[in-house]
Amino acid sequence: MARKKKEIAKTEEEMNPNTHILGAGTVLRQNITETLETNYMPYAMSVILSRAIPEIDGFKPSHRKLLYTMYKMGLLTGARTKSANIVGQTMKLNPHGDAAIYDTMVRLSRGYEALLHPFVDSKGNFGKAYSRDMQWAAPRYTEAKLAPICAELFAEIDKDTVDFVDNYDNTMKEPSLLPVKFPTVLTNPTTGIAVGMASSICSFNLQEICETTVALIKDDNADITETLKAPDFIGGGQLVYDRDAMDAIYRTGRGGFKVRARYRYDKDNRCIEITEIPPTTTAEAIIDKIIEKYKSGSVREISDIRDETDKSGLKITIDLKKGTDPDKLMQKLYRVTPLEDTFSCNFNLLIAGVPKVLGVRDILLEWIAFRTEGVRRRVFFELTKAKEKLHLLEGLQKILLDIDKAIKIIRQTEEESEVVPNLMIGFGIDEIQANYVAEIKLRHLNREYILKRTQDIEKLRKEIEEMEDILAHKSRVKKIIVNELNEIANKYGQPRKTEIIFAIDVAFEEKEEEEPDFPVNLFFTKEGYFKKITPQALRTSGEQKLKEGDEMLLELEATNNTELLFFTDKCQVYKSKASEFDLGKASVLGDFVASKLGMDEGETAIYMVATLDYKGYVMFFFENGKVAKVDLTAYATKTNRKKLIKAYCDKFPIGAIRHITEDCDLVLESTSGRLLLINTGAISPKTTKDTQGVSVMTMKKGHILKKVRDYKKGEFAKPYRYKTKNLPAAGALLSAEDTGEQMSLI
Repeated sequence: MARKKKEIAKTEEEMNPNTHILGAGTVLRQNITETLETNYMPYAMSVILSRAIPEIDGFKPSHRKLLYTMYKMGLLTGARTKSANIVGQTMKLNPHGDAAIYDTMVRLSRGYEALLHPFVDSKGNFGKAYSRDMQWAAPRYTEAKLAPICAELFAEIDKDTVDFVDNYDNTMKEPSLLPVKFPTVLTNPTTGIAVGMASSICSFNLQEICETTVALIKDDNADITETLKAPDFIGGGQLVYDRDAMDAIYRTGRGGFKVRARYRYDKDNRCIEITEIPPTTTAEAIIDKIIEKYKSGSVREISDIRDETDKSGLKITIDLKKGTDPDKLMQKLYRVTPLEDTFSCNFNLLIAGVPKVLGVRDILLEWIAFRTEGVRRRVFFELTKAKEKLHLLEGLQKILLDIDKAIKIIRQTEEESEVVPNLMIGFGIDEIQANYVAEIKLRHLNREYILKRTQDIEKLRKEIEEMEDILAHKSRVKKIIVNELNEIANKYGQPRKTEIIFAIDVAFEEKEEEEPDFPVNLFFTKEGYFKKITPQALRTSGEQKLKEGDEMLLELEATNNTELLFFTDKCQVYKSKASEFDLGKASVLGDFVASKLGMDEGETAIYMVATLDYKGYVMFFFENGKVAKVDLTAYATKTNRKKLIKAYCDKFPIGAIRHITEDCDLVLESTSGRLLLINTGAISPKTTKDTQGVSVMTMKKGHILKKVRDYKKGEFAKPYRYKTKNLPAAGALLSAEDTGEQMSLI
């Protein structure tokens, strides 16, 4: 029995692979920095460079591998083939699995309807980009080939226009970029999430992009807004045009713009039919949100909603109750549902292997440089081939002088290896020419054949001269690119699908609907979280839940129609209403204001003002001791603008913000321990929002304003000690008799 147990133990030891690995199971200490450098950084770089971020040709590696495989399969012309066949062939270049490859092909297809100019001509069920539930069929059921526009991607790929690299197992070559003839990077939308960075590029109209690129080729300083109106999406919709926001996107590559759904009203059936929606949402998400708003009671004008999408396209039908104004209802739905959504731009590209966020102008200039190099390489390749052909024909021309002599030399040569040297000696030609002559078939050794082959010599010489001139003059290369762009614009251009409407018109149309008004308690935290709770819910609630390290900054009693102004750390203010936030509970964190209001990347709300009449002042206390007193009416706007820039001075770091409805006493405390008691009436109000203010508290070197709080009557034994007749003042240190009182307050 003991012997059998030993044999079993020995067998288990042999089967366990860890017993054959030196040090297996040993726990080693390793610095976190070393772990990041050796394990995490290579992964992060691989995701950034080889997966998620597109390059100047507009493609990610997965797109490029798929399209190149389809090109090599001969799918640019001819019939479609099964998608499963394409997926299998692509795995020779892309080792990430068949599912990932097929997903890529679906998103590039005409049937999926995600691209303005699809690259895959599909047949079968490829799903829909605007639907969450309409999934695509398996690859064995669908067929595909390359769309005609792909001819502009591969026309020059065999002419040394781009570099080729080894595939993952070094058995094949694949292009590092595609020699695209037009800026594909901006004519189709691209999104990607890497490690520590992302990319989100909207699509533009092909004709407008080509015209803009031509304008930049002719003049680097051309105003691109004259030809490039705004982004364009295959799903159509209406783009709410804000000139400042669009200029920022064109200049920096960052920012956002709103796209809203397009609808029509059917009077006979008393229903709204939504046929185009923003590219950032789906039909199901819109329906779910409308149903949610109906159940909460904020949208009461709807009797039914259904998805009537079919083969003819997207359609969401909303049945209205009697007496409902469809336009007013849609204005409300735009505000509270994804029927109007923001497309956030982050034009992050790989330029020479380095991620860069570029504006539209810079992207087009980079593409022009890329295309210029491609055209030069193509011309040089064709020039080299033409020179080689000319060289051969010149050798052949010499044979024309005495064909019989050539035949005699070949016949009288005893060894085959001596044929080429003898021809070289007999006609004064080089080895390449002699090899070419020696390989000519016997049937071609006649005057007619040789004359036909040599009559193009003069034409070739002119072509060579032309190509050399192109390479010598940049203007001629630019002219070639311009002609190609104009040709592509005429051949593939199509009218805009997304209608442009102006923000000022939208603001005028959006008259505020009457929201139910009732008492609420508002809460705002230091980390930028907001809660709206009814008094009844608050009475039955427990302790307020906060994020770890967060603290409550403001607690206010207000009503549901109170206007809210959120001041941010980027010197901007975002306007909203309490009614636009859902009712919450004390047991939840609440809404993160930066996300809820679509603030800029890295921007956070640091203070909130609640008002109904814009009475009072906003006090801005800067770390250097300056104070700005701004009338709250400076933030009131006639149009329904949601964001105001230059909300306060950006020249000094902000220390604190206070909203006061009437003048009061405040205590300013610096990091040096000095306190200054002031009355806000001593500071004159300003109408300019970004005023620098006036100096109130002088700071010692290395110290800043630390805190601002309300003065409590009786807080100081001798209040006049901390007051001063003239400002600015340094304040005073706590007296001995106030120290005990202050300690108790702390």
